[in-house]
Amino acid sequence: MIELEGVPELVDPVMVAAFEGWNDAGDAASTAVAHLHREWKGEVFAALDAEDYYDFQVNRPTVFLENGVRKITWPTTRLSVVRVGGDKPRDLVLVRGIEPSMRWRSFCNELLAFAHELGVEMVVILGALLGDTPHTRPVPVSGVTSDPDLARTMDLEETRYEGPTGIVGILQEACTHAGVPAVSLWAAVPHYVSQPPNPKATLALLNRLEDLIGMRVPLGELPEDARAWQVGVDQLAAEDSEVAEYVQTLEEARDTAELPEASGEAIAREFERYLRRREPGTGPGSGPGVATDGGDSAFLRDTGGGRTRPPKPEKPERPGPETAPGAESAPDADAGDGTGNDAGDGAAESPGGAPEGPEATDVSPGAPDGTEGSGDVSSDAPDGGSEEK
Repeated sequence: MIELEGVPELVDPVMVAAFEGWNDAGDAASTAVAHLHREWKGEVFAALDAEDYYDFQVNRPTVFLENGVRKITWPTTRLSVVRVGGDKPRDLVLVRGIEPSMRWRSFCNELLAFAHELGVEMVVILGALLGDTPHTRPVPVSGVTSDPDLARTMDLEETRYEGPTGIVGILQEACTHAGVPAVSLWAAVPHYVSQPPNPKATLALLNRLEDLIGMRVPLGELPEDARAWQVGVDQLAAEDSEVAEYVQTLEEARDTAELPEASGEAIAREFERYLRRREPGTGPGSGPGVATDGGDSAFLRDTGGGRTRPPKPEKPERPGPETAPGAESAPDADAGDGTGNDAGDGAAESPGGAPEGPEATDVSPGAPDGTEGSGDVSSDAPDGGSEEK
């Protein structure tokens, strides 16, 4: 049994997890959990043993200097707690790491042991996949579960996917078999602008999470970053007539498919979110944070530099997400190998049957803060690719 010291009794805790790699296109999901940790000043209380789950030739440790002393950061998965106050307090257990290279069943069992000891009531796993969706429209976010009762009560889709899967799918099934309610939320990232960061997709995931758990999520500068990201993609797309034409085709297909869904329910959901953001006293709790050494920083990453425009890869030919509405997927990567070369390959087919886009075109913008990601989806983890729900 896991012994937890220094972790107070939690109030109606929900575990929110995301993993860099195959299930994290544009780093949208892992960035969402990192945002929650930062905004709510999460307290790191545990880290899984990296030796048990990671191949260090695939996910290499990083060396850095701190006050003249060399330290090493090992790739792993860390757990933290955030205390959320207000009229309806509710605590979160955040799980952020890298898709493991091996021993997936033991990995999931260890996370479920933490969930049991902490009294977690529900597990929400965030993911992001590549799809035929235009960057100019709201990011589609789908919520799926393997539990038919949960699907009915929370207005979720019941997954019917069959095919290769990643750690998100394995963890969700492990929760189901352990009797823990589990939901996965998937954001669709435009395949032609797949490189991280993607603050617009991150924002969409957080908004959907807010609706699911009924808590106001502090967004900080994320909305402004999302607007800057879209402006940057607009400018780059305008420089290429083929891309501009393809985006217009995706827009028309998306608008046609979603016309019947401009329902009162969607409007009501947006209005409820607006009211939540006006409620006083729903900010983070005042619990003290747990200090960590530089080598054990909760989410230390080796970010890529350079401002060169990425090469223009060919448009992916594989089908996309497992359970995106109207789509079937079967990614050709091995979900369990943890390699960093399988991301961004799968593009989901849009519900409207979007036509083929221009070949060899990528218009990924840089980060809003002036940095621009490298050609890899992640500098220290497997690439973000399409995944099932």
